[in-house]
Amino acid sequence: MKKIPMTMVLLFNFFLSYSQNGLEKIIVEKYYITDANDASANGTDGILPVNSTTYRIYVDMLPGYKFQAAYGVEKHELRIATSTTFFNNEDRGSTTPSYTKNQAKNNTVMLDSWLSVGAACVGQVGVLKSDDDGVSTIVNSAGLLKNNDPMAGIPLTSQDGMRSGITQQVTTVGITKEMAMFDNQNDGSNGPVFSTTNGSWASLNGSTGFDSLDNKVLIAQITTDGKFEFELNIQISTPSLGFERYVARNPEGNEKSIASLIYPNVVDAKNIAVSNPTIHVYPNPTANLISISMDHIKSVHNQYQIYDAKSTLLTQGVLESESSKIKQNIDMSSLPMGLYFLVLSLDGERIVKKVVRLN
Repeated sequence: MKKIPMTMVLLFNFFLSYSQNGLEKIIVEKYYITDANDASANGTDGILPVNSTTYRIYVDMLPGYKFQAAYGVEKHELRIATSTTFFNNEDRGSTTPSYTKNQAKNNTVMLDSWLSVGAACVGQVGVLKSDDDGVSTIVNSAGLLKNNDPMAGIPLTSQDGMRSGITQQVTTVGITKEMAMFDNQNDGSNGPVFSTTNGSWASLNGSTGFDSLDNKVLIAQITTDGKFEFELNIQISTPSLGFERYVARNPEGNEKSIASLIYPNVVDAKNIAVSNPTIHVYPNPTANLISISMDHIKSVHNQYQIYDAKSTLLTQGVLESESSKIKQNIDMSSLPMGLYFLVLSLDGERIVKKVVRLN
């Protein structure tokens, strides 16, 4: 397939025209759930209870934005909490993912709790397991981390959520004491609350995601067998070199707030189905037609637009819904081979999907 040229400045402007918020959402991924085989390897490397869950926290931004810091100030506490303790691997455990990929193969090092600005270990960018390519997946040297619990999605033996790339260093301010609970402690003092109202962890150069369009940055990994919760305040930089601040509660002035800065949020706590629809766009790549199917649609006023790589609007239309579902075909046979952007306006939100048309 020919590589499609792209003018990134125009593309950034296209995305930015649809949102005043560079921070789209906070994503919590269940990375792994331990079983008895993993827990049997405790020894001197940290107490890892059965059914501990490893969570990864990602900042999901629009293209062109950079993660700068997670912070706590006087009116906005930053809080990460568990009802028990945070797991630390005492072999290579650290407050940041400063171990190598070879060291990550050892024992339960991959499940350690830490703070990050994009890295999953040295020279490896953290990505959602669903965004991993399955290449060079880590094989645990002790025969651990093989549990295939469906609640944790893709098993680590298939896709470990790491991609080779350049990562930024973590810079901390005012949280030395608080971070100690992530550093080789398994004596009951590694929890239950990491909290600051006068500190931060930051990326001095700003961090972007492995995929510059999806732009998801890993900012923390936490393992615990207890109830997990957080309240985050996030600062990101804009393409125009300004910044935006998002707070978990009670925004003032230019501060903004989105629901996913609090976990679990009210929707999760009440076990109500999340309103964001499950979206399927297929086949992709396509020769002619693409099919769009979605469930749990609230609004009847939903639309689509297709743009080329230069941000030119090519076609648009209405997505017809029935019984809270959408299933619709879009004919792309008149378009030349290349990369396109399908913009879906659903329930007041805009979602962008990349679509490739082949001859």
